[in-house]
Amino acid sequence: MVKSTVFLPCLVMFILFNCHQTSAQPWNFVKEKNGIKIYTRAEENSSFKSYKGETILHAGMQIISRYIGNVKNFSWWDKNIRELRVLDQQSSDNKIRYYFVYQVPWPLNDRDFCVDVTIDVDSVSGEKVVFAQPYPEEIPERKGIVRIKKYWQRWTLHPIGKNAVNATLEGFVDPGGNVPSWLYNMVIVETPLKVMEGIKMKVEENPTNLSPLETTPR
Repeated sequence: MVKSTVFLPCLVMFILFNCHQTSAQPWNFVKEKNGIKIYTRAEENSSFKSYKGETILHAGMQIISRYIGNVKNFSWWDKNIRELRVLDQQSSDNKIRYYFVYQVPWPLNDRDFCVDVTIDVDSVSGEKVVFAQPYPEEIPERKGIVRIKKYWQRWTLHPIGKNAVNATLEGFVDPGGNVPSWLYNMVIVETPLKVMEGIKMKVEENPTNLSPLETTPR
């Protein structure tokens, strides 16, 4: 089992229908904790809500980039990620494709994702955007595991000083299977909160801690 948040959580826990378009619905503020503001939003044609977290990370972009957008360093990800494979990574490091299995408590079935991650950096402002969407054809669906097919997640990192970055995490996931939307919408606010709390701890309290590559061979 891979030692591990999405990404997705992972989240952490965070798969796409039309990843480059977002709903026109407004974000609704839910709560603020430890300097992290959490929002949710209703999505068109779905009973599941999307999420957003905003915070300021008191660290330089170089330190933050060791974790966000770096699939080689996923020890801070959700501990329930039980398998992860890097499928493809460009030498320029601006595109990564990987597959992971997320362990879900009984009686629900585990979930898996095939994810395509694109990393864009603005050469003028230094803003970095890490966008994840499904890559469904790479790994065949497996018996007993529910494939997540509707998902997207976006990190936006905007430097506002030498050692300060405005970080925004947005995402949506349709968990598939028989997950009640009312229950999902109650707990989805914890996804960006836990992910961003984990990042803040890594980059602010112990910024030099960078774990080695830990992947399952393809």
